[in-house]
Amino acid sequence: MSKPQLVQYRRPSNGRARAIIVTAGLLLVAGCSDSNKASTDSTVSSGVAMAAVDSMTPDTMTAPGGPTRAEPQMQAVLDQLTALGGKPMETLPPEEARKQPTPAAAAGMVAAKAGKDTTPTKLVPGVTSVDRTIPGPAGPLPARIYTPEGTGPFPVVVYYHGGGWVIANKQVYDGGARSLAKCGNAVVVSVDYRLAPEHKFPAQHEDALATYRWAVKNAASIKGDPARMALAGESAGGNLAVATAVAARDAGLPMPKAVISIYPIAQPDTTTSSYVENANAKPLSRAMMGWFAKHTVRTPADLQDSRINLVKANLNGLPPVTIINAQIDPLRDDGAMLEQALKAANVAVERKLYVGVAHEFFGMGAVIDKAKDAEQYAGDRLKAAFGK
Repeated sequence: MSKPQLVQYRRPSNGRARAIIVTAGLLLVAGCSDSNKASTDSTVSSGVAMAAVDSMTPDTMTAPGGPTRAEPQMQAVLDQLTALGGKPMETLPPEEARKQPTPAAAAGMVAAKAGKDTTPTKLVPGVTSVDRTIPGPAGPLPARIYTPEGTGPFPVVVYYHGGGWVIANKQVYDGGARSLAKCGNAVVVSVDYRLAPEHKFPAQHEDALATYRWAVKNAASIKGDPARMALAGESAGGNLAVATAVAARDAGLPMPKAVISIYPIAQPDTTTSSYVENANAKPLSRAMMGWFAKHTVRTPADLQDSRINLVKANLNGLPPVTIINAQIDPLRDDGAMLEQALKAANVAVERKLYVGVAHEFFGMGAVIDKAKDAEQYAGDRLKAAFGK
C-alpha cells in the first residue's frame, strides 16, 4: 500500500479547517467481487457511522500547488476526448450537441489503444442485455434491461442516465448501468426518458417515476424480485434517482431499498465553491450546466422546484442513499449539500469522494482504476441494502 496523502479541506464561510488522511493507492480489482470493503482512496462520510470525517456544506478541496490536476488514467481519457475535436456544447443547439464526442467514446478509444476488446460483454462479462420498450406517460420509452448470470430472481435497479436532461441516452451510459448489474448482481432497467428542450421539465421526472412503477409491476417477468428494488443514476440521472424515491413515497408505491446517486444535480446555485473551482473543467463546466438549465426548464421558477432543488425537498422516509462524487466536478458541492439535507431528514446516507477524477468517470472501469473501485463500491452498497 502506498503512503498516505494529506488532503486539506476548508470551509470558506466560517474559517473552520481540518485535514483528513486518504490513501493514494487502490485495491485493484479485475472485476466485481463480493467484498464489502470500501476503498480508502477517497473520503467517506456516513449519516449512520462516521468516526474520522465530518462533511461540509459545501466542501472545498484544495490541492497543494494550485488547481486540481487529474490523475494519469483520468487525464488519458480527457486528452483523448480533446483529440476528438468536439465543439463547446454551450455554443451549440441541442441537436448538434447530441452529436458531439462523448467521454464514454473517449474511454473506449483509450481501452482499444491498450489492446482491450471493447465489446460490452467482454469489458463486463457475465451480464447480458436486451433492448425493448416500456410504457411511459406520453408514449413508449426505449429501455435496456441488463441481466446477470444465474437463475434469479434478482434485485432490480432502475437506472437513469446523465446528460443534463438534454443530451445522451442509455447507449452512452451503458458502462455505468452494466457495471451496476455486474457488481450489484441485479437486473438493471436503463430507460431513455424524454429529453429537453423538445420535452421540458418535468417530463423527465414523470418518465422516471413511470419507469419505476413499471419495474415494480413487471419485475417477475424480467427475472426480478419486486420486494428488492433500488434506484440509481448519474448526474441528471442521479437527481432523478433521488427525486423518484421521493415521488414513489408520495405516490404510495413500494419503496426502493436503496438509492445510488452518482455526482447528482441537487440544487440550482452555480456559484458554489466547486462550481467556481471547476468552472472550466472537462468534461463538465459551469457554462454547460447553465446551458442544460436553459434548455430544460420552462421558467426560472422551475429551478426551485423540489424535484430539481433536492436540498429543499421533503426527504423524510427515504431509504439509504449512497452519493458518489468526483473531485474535478462543478457538482461536487451538490453532493455534499444533498448529504447534509438527507442527514437533516434522518436518512441514512454515505458519500464517497474520489480524488483526481472528473465528472463522468463512473462506468470507465476498463481504463480508470478509481472508476472500477466506485463501481464495486456502488455494487457493494446495493448488496448490503438487498441483504446479500
